[in-house]
Amino acid sequence: MILRPFDPWKSELCTCPAKLSLNPYTGCPHGCLYCYASSYIPRFSSCRPKTDLLRRLHREAAKISPGQIAALSNSSDPYPHMEEELGLTRGCLRILKERGFRVQIVTKSDLVTRDIDLLAGMRAVVAITVTTIDESLSRRLEPGAPSPHRRLSAIEALTEAEIPVSARIDPLIPGINDSGVEDLVSSLSSAGARHIISSTYKARPDSMKRIISAFPEEAEALKALFSPGERISGSRYLPEKIRRKILDNVRAHASKAGITFSTCREGFAFEEGISCDGSHLLFR
Repeated sequence: MILRPFDPWKSELCTCPAKLSLNPYTGCPHGCLYCYASSYIPRFSSCRPKTDLLRRLHREAAKISPGQIAALSNSSDPYPHMEEELGLTRGCLRILKERGFRVQIVTKSDLVTRDIDLLAGMRAVVAITVTTIDESLSRRLEPGAPSPHRRLSAIEALTEAEIPVSARIDPLIPGINDSGVEDLVSSLSSAGARHIISSTYKARPDSMKRIISAFPEEAEALKALFSPGERISGSRYLPEKIRRKILDNVRAHASKAGITFSTCREGFAFEEGISCDGSHLLFR
């Protein structure tokens, strides 16, 4: 199946509303050190298009009632470099638009702005992940992803086209990217983001190894922070007290900026009428 029910972790902490997941590509070129998908998708750094994608999607979408939410993408970014030439994500959007789907896009790429003409004419929301506005830090954490400046510019362009945008500050890693939250939230708000989604880093062996290798000066502190944490759905969480402190800081700055806030797979409550994934913006 191309369209699958979302929640790959079958996690009790997943509070996403019912939606379908669609990944036009397998694997991702961004090379984010903290990526969780690399732990269960083989050859994840080698991005490849799904075989016979558009024909299969057309067939499956025809069997689904209009109004369902389709999320692109929850594992592999729907806008890798090859999308500029292949146009698979754009083709998917055309089909989903014809079938009356609500669409949620999750990406780190400013290439999403290429599809403003389609998104503006459908029920769509875009979530852009920005983990830091420090360009140097971003290059270390997300070496293959577009720069924070380009992502902020994409938020501005989408907002100008009246396409609702949420921003994902995800993940926050203690001692690495958790100190510039106030400036980051302010920049996201100024660019036009209407909602902030944030979560703390959930450590998996492969991603922790990458982070420690890139940030050896933080290795011992990170190990000490995570060692007493609980293991949930295959990931090691920070202790709840630490997670709450980090995320309460983001919440406070979002409130100051006048935008809504939620967390992702943290087990913390957020205000009524707000979805953890920002999909509530599809209904406003």
